[in-house]
Amino acid sequence: MHLDQPETRPEASECRPPRSVLFLCGRNSIRSPMAEALARHMLPHSVLVSSAGVREGERNPFVDAVLAEKALSLGDWQPRQLDELEEINFDLIVTLSPEAHHRALELTRSETFDVEYWPTFDPSVIEGTREQVLSAYREVRDSLVRRIADRFGLQEQEKGG
Repeated sequence: MHLDQPETRPEASECRPPRSVLFLCGRNSIRSPMAEALARHMLPHSVLVSSAGVREGERNPFVDAVLAEKALSLGDWQPRQLDELEEINFDLIVTLSPEAHHRALELTRSETFDVEYWPTFDPSVIEGTREQVLSAYREVRDSLVRRIADRFGLQEQEKGG
């Protein structure tokens, strides 16, 4: 099952990493922290990468499990809301849910940054065995790896340097 929407290839100028990226989703529990961990691994260390949610969320153990499969960890990271950020001073905000995209577009009325919408499936809606649930989370993880690699002109296995 393919869980994400088709996306066009970025222009060459879009492949250069911005200085800072914020991944934004509904609760900062699944999609945006997963994207943050993957981007920190894949992008150059000079790029500031963060994540937040529109609403309050809780850390999701399935995210930890599928990141650990790739030798990645969120460490002591905890979910946070967009309103908790001291400044919203990012070059790029990548929104991963409709609610997050709407909120980011509201912010562009008073702030200057680029907003990109990457519709990303919410694996928390999957019911079934632990393996079936993990499979859905793996698909989201792998989809985010592809999107990050495509957007920033990286090889999928490339590590930030």
